[in-house]
Amino acid sequence: MNIGPYSWQEYLVMVKAFHGYTAPGVLVGGYMVAAAQQRLPEGVLYDAVCETRSCLPDAIQLLTPCSVGNNWLRVFHFGRYALSLYDKYCGEGWRVYVDPEKLSDWPEIKTWFLKLKPKKEQDTPRLMQEIEAAGDSICSLQPIRMQPQFLVRRSKGEIGICPQCREAYPIADGLLCRACQGETPYAQVPGEIGPTQIDAPLLTRTPVEKAVGRTALHDMTKIIPGVSKGPALLHGQEITVGDLCRLHQMGRYHIFIADNQPDPEEWTHEDAAALAFAQALAGPGVCFNGPPREGKINLRAERDGLLLVNRERLTRFNLVEGVMCAGRQGFRIVREGQIIAGTRAVPLYLPTAALQQALTVLKAGPVYEVRSLRRSRVGILVTGTEIVRGLVQDKFAPIIQAKVENLGSRVLGVIIVPDEREAIRQAVADLLDKGIDLLVTTAGLSVDPDDVTRQGLIDAGAEDLLYGAPILPGAMTLLASIGAVQVIGVPACALYYKNTSFDLLLPRLLAGLTITRQDLAAMGHGALCQECPTCTFPKCNFGC
Repeated sequence: MNIGPYSWQEYLVMVKAFHGYTAPGVLVGGYMVAAAQQRLPEGVLYDAVCETRSCLPDAIQLLTPCSVGNNWLRVFHFGRYALSLYDKYCGEGWRVYVDPEKLSDWPEIKTWFLKLKPKKEQDTPRLMQEIEAAGDSICSLQPIRMQPQFLVRRSKGEIGICPQCREAYPIADGLLCRACQGETPYAQVPGEIGPTQIDAPLLTRTPVEKAVGRTALHDMTKIIPGVSKGPALLHGQEITVGDLCRLHQMGRYHIFIADNQPDPEEWTHEDAAALAFAQALAGPGVCFNGPPREGKINLRAERDGLLLVNRERLTRFNLVEGVMCAGRQGFRIVREGQIIAGTRAVPLYLPTAALQQALTVLKAGPVYEVRSLRRSRVGILVTGTEIVRGLVQDKFAPIIQAKVENLGSRVLGVIIVPDEREAIRQAVADLLDKGIDLLVTTAGLSVDPDDVTRQGLIDAGAEDLLYGAPILPGAMTLLASIGAVQVIGVPACALYYKNTSFDLLLPRLLAGLTITRQDLAAMGHGALCQECPTCTFPKCNFGC
C-alpha cells in the first residue's frame, strides 16, 4: 500500500534515513498524514498539530512542508497518537488518530501500540507486515476547527544582544536571553548564569579603627536577644570615633568602606537591588517604603482589599540565585499599611547579570496586587419548608448578613421560601428586581431528594453552575451567575461551623474574580478546617 506518493519500500528508506531506523510509529504516522491530506481541498495551504513528541512529528516533517523549524508544525505533548492538518487561514481541517477499537484485527499492532509486551518479545517482522496491510484502517478521522490563536502568524520581533552571553536573541524574551535566565540545559557554559556562580566581588576588609572619617558601604546590624534588632550603622553613614565602641561591643572589628566599591556595571549593591525588586514586585494597590534597610525593603498594602499573589512568578523569581522575596499567602483580606512581603538581595553585592535575570522574570508583571472589595448589594434567599411553617427558626440569614456586612456590603432583602422550584424561581426574580448584584442562597444543596434549590436557580436563569468544592466544611457549595449577578449557594453546615467555604469564596467574589473549576480544585490544598477549640480565622491555615 502506498503512503502518499511513495511506495512502502520507498517510504521505509526515507524513514530510516531521516529517523535513524524504521520506527513503527513513523510508519503508522505516514498513513495518518496521507489520510488527512486526502481530505483537504486541493491546493490549500495548511499547518499541522501533533499531539505527541514520539515518532509522529517525523512523519509530518517527511511528508508535508510543515516542520518545527518553519513553525508550521506545533507539537503538544498530550501523549495521544494523533495529528491534525488544517487550512492555515480559516482553521478548518482533519484530525487523525489511532483508534484502539480498530486494533482487534491486528494483534501485533495492538501489542506494540498498547505496550502489552516488552519490545524484545514483540514480533517485529509480523508487526511491519500488519502495518503495511492495515494502512489507515486502524485510524479514525474527525473534522476540526482550530482556535483563533493558532491562525495568527507569530514573529520573533525585535532582535537584541544579550548583555550576559553577548549572543543575539528576541528582545521579547526579557532583559536577558532565555538561557541566561536560567533555562539552559547545560551544566555550565561560559557567559551563562549557572546555579553556583554567585561570587562576591573583591572588597577590602578595613579595621574599624582605620575607618574613622570614611563612609560605610553597608548596614551593620545590632541584635539584643529578645529585645531589639536593627542597624547600628547605616550604608552611606560617615564613621566617627563614637562609633568604634559600639562596633566593638557588637563584635565587629572590620568594615567595608565606600572607597573600595566594585565596578557598578558588573555588581549591584544590595540596597539598589532591593529597590529595583520592590518596584517590579509591587502591582496595583501595593506600595513600599524606602530607602532599604539592611539590604531589605518591605511591600505594604496601599489600600484595604484582597491580596492576590502570582505564585508561579514568585517561584521563578526566588529560583534566581542570590535574590529572595517572602510574603503573605494570597486570597487574604489585608488592611491599608499592612506589610505583605519583603524582598532583598542575599549578598552585599549582586552580579548585575543576576539582577537582570530576576527583573526579567518580573517583566511579565508584578507578583503582588491588592484588589479592592466592592460594596455589594446582597440578596439572601433562605429555602426550607420547615422554616416557612414555623417549625424551625431561621438562623441562616443573620449569619450571612453579619458576614457580608463585615466586608462592607449591605443586604437589600431576605426572602424565605419553601422547598418548591417555582417558589424559589419567583423569589430570585423578586430579589433581582431590588437591584442586587450578589445572590446568596442557603440550604437546599445536599443529596436530599427534597432539596430543589439548584433546580429553582436554573429555572431563574442561573448559568455556569459549579457545584461542589474541595473545601471542608462546605463541600456542597454552589457557584453560578444570572446575567451580571453573582450567585453563591451556602450549604447547611454554615449553621454549625463558624467558618466554611463561604468565608473563603465571598472575598474573591467581592474582588470581582471569576472562580473556575480549576481554581476550586487548587483550593483543596489547605482547605481543611482544623475545628480548633478557639477559632482564630483568618489568622490560621484554613484556605491557605
